[in-house]
Order: sequence, then C-alpha cells, then structure tokens
Amino acid sequence: MFLENYRFEKDDYYISTDKTLLNFEVIHGYLKRSYWSENIPLEIVKNAAKHSVTFGIYTSENVQVGYCRVVTDQSSFAYLADVFVLEEHRGLGLSKFLMECIMGIPEFKNLRTWLLATNDAHGLYRQFGFDAPKFPEKIMQISRPDIYKNMVE
Repeated sequence: MFLENYRFEKDDYYISTDKTLLNFEVIHGYLKRSYWSENIPLEIVKNAAKHSVTFGIYTSENVQVGYCRVVTDQSSFAYLADVFVLEEHRGLGLSKFLMECIMGIPEFKNLRTWLLATNDAHGLYRQFGFDAPKFPEKIMQISRPDIYKNMVE
C-alpha cells in the first residue's frame, strides 16, 4: 500500500497522489476517446485507479487537467499507464514535471523495471531513462485493443 500522499507545485499547477481529488468525469472523458482505451467504461477507469498509484495534475483552482497511474508492486516493477495532459494545458512543461515527480517518489527509487507504451512521446520518456526494450524477443503480451467497444456501461 502506498503510504503517503505527495503534492508537488510548479507555477499555477500542482500534482497530487491524493485519490480523493481525482475527477473521474475528466479522466474518463479523456480516456474513453484515447487511442489506447477507446470506449473504456467508467467503472473500469475507477477500478484501475483504485488499484494503482495515481497522479492528478491540477490548476491552482483545483481543476484537474492531467492524470496518470503507476501499476506497481513497489518493490521491483512498475508500469506507467493512462498518461495525459488536456490539450489546452499542453506546451507548459506539465508532462515533464509529472515525470520528474513520479521518478522522484522515494517508494519508486529502487524499482528494477519500468514499462510503458506510447505512440508519440518517446522523447519525453527518454529523458527519464526509458528506451526501447533491450531484449524484445523476451517480452510477450496479450493485446485486445478493441475490448471496450462491445462493452456496455
């Protein structure tokens, strides 16, 4: 269990791991239109957040403008998922700030393996040590990209 709520501030924004601040209307609204979780049901978004370490990005007026979650055992492995910053708040360095916050969390300092999937943010993640798999022949997956299309909320 994640022991502490963290809060990091930068300019007119802050990032928090406090789940009580999450605005699932914003999170679900974005994720259900994203390429990686199109049509995802709200209950799945909520359940995923419940079982992850979540990071919300907020304005100083407490309006949520971004999100991500880390799926981890907090010992050796973490998967970075559902990362987004709303379009009108991009270009302000918030994604980089988010990654600085995540990678600076004491509970994450000694994790052996981090994974993520991205179509277009490789440059961002490379700044934090991410790279293409060194041994892709060892990585396997089950991929069901259309799983949510036939689900009913």
